[in-house]
Amino acid sequence: MTIAVTTPTGHVGSRVVQLLLQAGVRPRVLVRDPARLEPGIRARVDVHRGDLTDAGFVRQALAGATAALVVDPTPHTVEEPVDTSRRTGAHLAAAVRDNGVRRVVFLSSVGAELRHGAGHIDGLAAIEEQLDATGADVLHLRCGYFFTNLILSLDDLAAGRLTVADDPDRPLPWVDPRDIGDIAAARLLNDGWHGRVVQGVHGPQDLSWRHVARILSAALGRDIRVRTVSDGDVREALSAAGLPPGAVNGIVGMTSGTRELTPEQPRGTFTTTPTALAGWAHAHLRPLLAESAR
Repeated sequence: MTIAVTTPTGHVGSRVVQLLLQAGVRPRVLVRDPARLEPGIRARVDVHRGDLTDAGFVRQALAGATAALVVDPTPHTVEEPVDTSRRTGAHLAAAVRDNGVRRVVFLSSVGAELRHGAGHIDGLAAIEEQLDATGADVLHLRCGYFFTNLILSLDDLAAGRLTVADDPDRPLPWVDPRDIGDIAAARLLNDGWHGRVVQGVHGPQDLSWRHVARILSAALGRDIRVRTVSDGDVREALSAAGLPPGAVNGIVGMTSGTRELTPEQPRGTFTTTPTALAGWAHAHLRPLLAESAR
């Protein structure tokens, strides 16, 4: 069994690598900078150094693999994020097809079921379709809002704010990427499923932004209040920060395009994961805020 892992230093990929090693599997990792791998991990994996936007590298790196975790590495900040994701997905899908990779787990998102109109999420929708056409057994993990996105708001949280361009009372699925990694690793190790499978990964409960603010207030030991802004405010701020128009559209579209969305996969036994935001915030956000205050 040869299992390839893309983005092995990311929040999900690093967890998958750890679990594969603990299961007795030596994973093959596709990584741009091997120095970012933890020293204890680096010696225990097969490293293929290269860029996932390089079709030749991806084809070579997936040769002989029986299964793969596929993650789109496209940053939200590139000039045309949806087109970039689509091109990267085409390289990955071609490598899966040409190398006969039998089993693929793809890190997708809630909102990909819309196919169009959800900003950068449209790029993940395109990759789903590209992977579906390879003939491999494919699992699309439609994930909720990552806890780790809150790390991008450290300055805001330090000032007692949680700034959102959404209905502050709308419940959303929130999930710890570590739990996503647990599901991905289990599926990669299991060869008993076949065909095209879509699985929601929704965390332990749906949370509104106001509920999140209350949780963070308790976990961080400071009063956090929701501050709502408009899509126009977000566009103006992102443009002022130097992001190109395509990136701005991709970021704003992820919120505006999914405001009325009910996830295709309902919450239940197979979509609910265990880690609560309160414990995660205390363990991860609280130390980061303390460090930033020094």
